[in-house]
Amino acid sequence: MSLPHERLIPITATPVTAATRLAYVLQHFRAAYAAEELPSIGYADAQPLVTVADGAADFFEGAQPYPPEPSRREWQGRQLPFFFDPNPAGPLLTRSPGRAEIHVDVVSAAFYLLSGWQEYFSEERDQHGRFPYSASVQQRYGFVAVPVVNYYFDVLRTAVEHVTGRPLHPRHWNGTPFATFVTHDIDNLYSAWKEPAKQALRRRDWLGFGRQLWRHLARPDAWDNLELVQQTVASYGAASTFFFILNHGRSAENGPSNADYRFHQLLPRIRQLGSTSEIGLHGSLGSGRNSQQLWAEADTLSRDLATQPTALGLRFHYLQWEPRITPEHLDDLGILYDSTLGFAEHFGFRHSYCLPFQPFNFRSLAPHSFLELPLNLMDATLHHPRYLQLAPDEILPAVEPMLQEIERFGGVFTLLWHNENFDPANTTNGPREFHRIMAYLRSRQTAFLTGRAICEMVKL
Repeated sequence: MSLPHERLIPITATPVTAATRLAYVLQHFRAAYAAEELPSIGYADAQPLVTVADGAADFFEGAQPYPPEPSRREWQGRQLPFFFDPNPAGPLLTRSPGRAEIHVDVVSAAFYLLSGWQEYFSEERDQHGRFPYSASVQQRYGFVAVPVVNYYFDVLRTAVEHVTGRPLHPRHWNGTPFATFVTHDIDNLYSAWKEPAKQALRRRDWLGFGRQLWRHLARPDAWDNLELVQQTVASYGAASTFFFILNHGRSAENGPSNADYRFHQLLPRIRQLGSTSEIGLHGSLGSGRNSQQLWAEADTLSRDLATQPTALGLRFHYLQWEPRITPEHLDDLGILYDSTLGFAEHFGFRHSYCLPFQPFNFRSLAPHSFLELPLNLMDATLHHPRYLQLAPDEILPAVEPMLQEIERFGGVFTLLWHNENFDPANTTNGPREFHRIMAYLRSRQTAFLTGRAICEMVKL
């Protein structure tokens, strides 16, 4: 779905040179392997020890969202897409004494995916103003659940190890093979009764409607369960992150809603949660496009929690993110991290990378100041009329290969499970499915970390 052009600000970007692409990619490569010193890496004209083929031509001088179709090559037992491949029939990597040559432009390919080039230059947006999965190269070429950039880095790692004679290892998290960031977007606390009541009305089941109304008036709502969520996560030896909305009610007539609660009425409970869990901001509808609105929300939350915006984590409600506007607002705010960038329609890797990263600023041609902890799996994605509609027993088998990829590269798995879906009445993507995922993660010896703890361990 394309929004009218007046809804999207015009593209403001300058050509991205090969040197800029290389610097951005190597910054993240160093962080992925905690590599302080690297041999010379670059294109042939600079005569580096690790040479990368120049396959991008003038693509990054223009504003086309999509490059030519990638080739398919095998690496580490997987068939992978390689963008900017000038000679698909030739070898991927050749080595000689003291030198290595990569025959695909893995630097430009990694930059293209990691920077978010496709969504910055695309005009496609869905009904919520989001870049849709259906418009992505991940969907088009079938690699959304594969962290392709990490595989590009693995090719580069192999070349570097050959030249230096020293191994590079994926980073570990407190001595464990990968990290898990458990999060909860708190959208609703008092609305569990509404859908059953509506269904009763449609059936003209007046007794059933009355029963739901009575329960609503006489008993705590099934979604008013913040303490239960905290205790459930703690039973796995984990502390999770709660993202709260500061705006109440609908954003527009007949539009989607913000919170069904009033934030300040919850402050004593929220402060108590914050003693053992992390509290973050769930940016209200429209705040990603409106810097004053976002600033007011972050300032209010910071004052209420006696902290600074630079210590806050953020995820936008409905995963709203406008790449031409939102990240610059986060720079201005000085936010610590964001965790919005995942596809609502499918689990996986929106930027084809399983580690925290700094999104690219196409105006300044430098990384943005905040850290992105990309979202990999949202509970609503698993069973929703417009999304995957997986049966309960299909969920863990479906996502396990993605989790194995994250573990392979020492990555971070970001999980979003709404408090609503800790309601035992939910038998499709509810507490039972959450427990299955958490039990699997614990069996793999993951490090359960809050967003702030992850940021303290990542140096970019």
